Amino acid sequence: MASTADIKNGVVLSIDGQLWSVIEFQHVKPGKGGAFVRTKLKNVVSGKVVDRTYNAGAKIEIENVDRRDFSYLYADGDGFVFMDTSDYDQITVPGTVVGDAANFMLENQAVTIALNNGNPLYVELPASVVLEITYTEPGLQGDRSTGGTKPATVQTGYEIQVPLFLETGTKVKVDTRDGSYLGRVND
Repeated sequence: MASTADIKNGVVLSIDGQLWSVIEFQHVKPGKGGAFVRTKLKNVVSGKVVDRTYNAGAKIEIENVDRRDFSYLYADGDGFVFMDTSDYDQITVPGTVVGDAANFMLENQAVTIALNNGNPLYVELPASVVLEITYTEPGLQGDRSTGGTKPATVQTGYEIQVPLFLETGTKVKVDTRDGSYLGRVND
Protein backbone atom coordinates (compact mmCIF):
# COMPACT_ATOMS: atom_id res chain seq x y z
CA MET A 1 0.00 0.00 0.00
CA ALA A 2 1.18 3.49 -0.86
CA SER A 3 0.31 6.81 0.76
CA THR A 4 -0.73 10.20 -0.61
CA ALA A 5 2.97 11.20 -0.75
CA ASP A 6 3.32 8.80 -3.71
CA ILE A 7 0.70 10.58 -5.85
CA LYS A 8 2.17 11.94 -9.09
CA ASN A 9 0.73 12.88 -12.48
CA GLY A 10 0.10 9.77 -14.58
CA VAL A 11 -0.03 7.35 -11.62
CA VAL A 12 -3.01 4.96 -11.80
CA LEU A 13 -5.01 4.40 -8.59
CA SER A 14 -7.44 1.58 -7.85
CA ILE A 15 -10.56 3.03 -6.22
CA ASP A 16 -13.61 0.83 -5.54
CA GLY A 17 -12.46 -1.70 -8.15
CA GLN A 18 -12.02 0.90 -10.91
CA LEU A 19 -8.81 2.35 -12.31
CA TRP A 20 -8.30 6.13 -12.20
CA SER A 21 -5.36 8.04 -13.66
CA VAL A 22 -4.09 11.16 -11.82
CA ILE A 23 -4.36 14.15 -14.18
CA GLU A 24 -3.26 16.73 -11.64
CA PHE A 25 -2.70 16.93 -7.90
CA GLN A 26 -1.93 19.54 -5.27
CA HIS A 27 -0.62 19.14 -1.72
CA VAL A 28 -2.40 21.68 0.49
CA LYS A 29 -1.20 22.69 3.97
CA PRO A 30 -3.73 25.11 5.46
CA GLY A 31 -2.79 27.26 8.45
CA LYS A 32 -5.30 25.40 10.60
CA GLY A 33 -6.05 21.69 10.49
CA GLY A 34 -4.32 18.83 8.78
CA ALA A 35 -2.73 18.80 5.35
CA PHE A 36 -4.55 17.18 2.45
CA VAL A 37 -4.07 16.29 -1.21
CA ARG A 38 -6.52 17.58 -3.82
CA THR A 39 -6.56 15.43 -6.99
CA LYS A 40 -8.25 15.41 -10.39
CA LEU A 41 -8.73 11.82 -11.57
CA LYS A 42 -9.72 10.40 -14.96
CA ASN A 43 -11.35 6.98 -15.27
CA VAL A 44 -8.98 4.87 -17.40
CA VAL A 45 -11.80 3.04 -19.20
CA SER A 46 -14.69 5.52 -19.49
CA GLY A 47 -12.74 8.81 -19.53
CA LYS A 48 -14.92 10.38 -16.82
CA VAL A 49 -13.11 13.08 -14.79
CA VAL A 50 -13.73 13.61 -11.05
CA ASP A 51 -12.18 15.63 -8.22
CA ARG A 52 -11.18 13.78 -5.07
CA THR A 53 -9.56 14.92 -1.83
CA TYR A 54 -7.43 12.75 0.46
CA ASN A 55 -6.11 13.48 3.95
CA ALA A 56 -2.32 13.60 4.03
CA GLY A 57 -0.86 10.20 4.79
CA ALA A 58 -4.00 8.29 3.78
CA LYS A 59 -3.38 4.85 2.29
CA ILE A 60 -4.00 4.50 -1.46
CA GLU A 61 -3.68 1.59 -3.86
CA ILE A 62 -1.43 2.22 -6.88
CA GLU A 63 -1.90 -0.05 -9.91
CA ASN A 64 0.71 -0.90 -12.51
CA VAL A 65 -0.48 -0.01 -16.04
CA ASP A 66 1.81 -1.05 -18.87
CA ARG A 67 1.37 0.81 -22.20
CA ARG A 68 2.88 -1.20 -25.07
CA ASP A 69 3.00 -0.92 -28.85
CA PHE A 70 0.99 -3.46 -30.81
CA SER A 71 0.12 -4.06 -34.45
CA TYR A 72 -3.49 -4.86 -35.40
CA LEU A 73 -3.72 -8.18 -37.27
CA TYR A 74 -7.38 -9.14 -37.84
CA ALA A 75 -10.89 -9.34 -36.38
CA ASP A 76 -11.83 -12.71 -34.90
CA GLY A 77 -15.53 -13.02 -34.06
CA ASP A 78 -16.23 -10.53 -31.24
CA GLY A 79 -12.53 -9.93 -30.62
CA PHE A 80 -9.59 -8.29 -32.32
CA VAL A 81 -6.15 -9.91 -32.57
CA PHE A 82 -3.07 -7.75 -31.96
CA MET A 83 0.64 -8.61 -32.05
CA ASP A 84 3.13 -7.16 -29.58
CA THR A 85 5.79 -5.45 -31.72
CA SER A 86 8.57 -6.18 -29.20
CA ASP A 87 8.19 -9.95 -28.65
CA TYR A 88 5.64 -10.95 -31.37
CA ASP A 89 3.19 -12.38 -28.83
CA GLN A 90 -0.44 -12.21 -29.94
CA ILE A 91 -3.37 -11.19 -27.76
CA THR A 92 -7.10 -11.08 -28.46
CA VAL A 93 -8.85 -7.95 -27.20
CA PRO A 94 -12.67 -8.04 -26.80
CA GLY A 95 -14.71 -5.71 -29.01
CA THR A 96 -16.07 -3.95 -25.91
CA VAL A 97 -12.52 -2.84 -25.00
CA VAL A 98 -11.64 -1.78 -28.56
CA GLY A 99 -14.87 0.24 -28.87
CA ASP A 100 -14.97 2.99 -31.52
CA ALA A 101 -11.30 2.41 -32.41
CA ALA A 102 -12.53 -0.48 -34.60
CA ASN A 103 -13.93 2.11 -37.04
CA PHE A 104 -10.42 3.31 -37.90
CA MET A 105 -8.24 0.18 -37.70
CA LEU A 106 -6.70 -1.38 -40.80
CA GLU A 107 -4.54 -4.50 -40.83
CA ASN A 108 -0.98 -3.77 -39.61
CA GLN A 109 -2.18 -0.51 -37.97
CA ALA A 110 0.14 0.55 -35.12
CA VAL A 111 -1.74 1.03 -31.83
CA THR A 112 -0.92 1.40 -28.15
CA ILE A 113 -2.69 -0.90 -25.69
CA ALA A 114 -2.76 -0.25 -21.95
CA LEU A 115 -2.50 -3.47 -19.94
CA ASN A 116 -3.15 -4.03 -16.24
CA ASN A 117 -2.04 -7.45 -14.95
CA GLY A 118 -2.23 -8.73 -18.52
CA ASN A 119 -5.80 -7.50 -19.03
CA PRO A 120 -6.27 -4.93 -21.84
CA LEU A 121 -7.90 -1.70 -20.58
CA TYR A 122 -8.15 0.37 -23.76
CA VAL A 123 -6.75 0.72 -27.28
CA GLU A 124 -5.17 4.03 -28.24
CA LEU A 125 -4.88 4.97 -31.92
CA PRO A 126 -2.73 7.65 -33.54
CA ALA A 127 -4.47 11.07 -33.71
CA SER A 128 -5.30 10.52 -37.39
CA VAL A 129 -5.33 7.70 -39.93
CA VAL A 130 -5.45 7.56 -43.73
CA LEU A 131 -8.43 5.64 -45.14
CA GLU A 132 -9.73 5.17 -48.67
CA ILE A 133 -13.31 6.09 -49.58
CA THR A 134 -14.99 2.90 -50.86
CA TYR A 135 -18.34 4.52 -51.71
CA THR A 136 -19.78 8.00 -51.98
CA GLU A 137 -22.29 9.66 -54.29
CA PRO A 138 -20.60 11.15 -57.37
CA GLY A 139 -19.70 14.84 -57.18
CA LEU A 140 -21.61 17.25 -59.40
CA GLN A 141 -20.10 19.96 -61.61
CA GLY A 142 -19.79 23.12 -59.52
CA ASP A 143 -19.35 21.35 -56.14
CA ARG A 144 -16.52 23.10 -54.33
CA SER A 145 -14.77 22.72 -51.00
CA THR A 146 -16.69 25.68 -49.54
CA GLY A 147 -20.02 23.90 -50.10
CA GLY A 148 -21.69 21.30 -47.91
CA THR A 149 -20.78 17.75 -47.06
CA LYS A 150 -22.00 14.30 -48.05
CA PRO A 151 -21.72 10.86 -46.43
CA ALA A 152 -18.88 8.61 -47.55
CA THR A 153 -18.07 5.02 -46.53
CA VAL A 154 -14.39 4.32 -45.86
CA GLN A 155 -12.62 0.96 -46.23
CA THR A 156 -13.31 -0.06 -42.61
CA GLY A 157 -17.07 0.26 -43.26
CA TYR A 158 -17.39 3.42 -41.15
CA GLU A 159 -19.33 6.38 -42.55
CA ILE A 160 -17.92 9.91 -42.33
CA GLN A 161 -18.91 13.31 -43.72
CA VAL A 162 -16.69 14.62 -46.55
CA PRO A 163 -16.78 17.67 -48.86
CA LEU A 164 -18.98 17.32 -51.96
CA PHE A 165 -16.09 17.23 -54.47
CA LEU A 166 -14.50 13.99 -53.14
CA GLU A 167 -15.07 10.78 -55.09
CA THR A 168 -14.84 7.02 -54.52
CA GLY A 169 -11.20 5.85 -54.38
CA THR A 170 -9.88 9.07 -52.81
CA LYS A 171 -7.65 8.66 -49.75
CA VAL A 172 -8.57 10.93 -46.85
CA LYS A 173 -7.10 11.73 -43.43
CA VAL A 174 -9.60 11.04 -40.61
CA ASP A 175 -9.43 12.20 -36.97
CA THR A 176 -9.65 9.07 -34.79
CA ARG A 177 -11.13 10.93 -31.80
CA ASP A 178 -14.38 12.08 -33.47
CA GLY A 179 -14.34 10.62 -37.00
CA SER A 180 -14.09 14.01 -38.70
CA TYR A 181 -12.58 14.59 -42.14
CA LEU A 182 -9.17 16.33 -41.93
CA GLY A 183 -8.12 16.48 -45.58
CA ARG A 184 -7.35 14.69 -48.80
CA VAL A 185 -4.14 12.66 -49.08
CA ASN A 186 -2.22 12.59 -52.34
CA ASP A 187 -0.38 9.35 -53.10
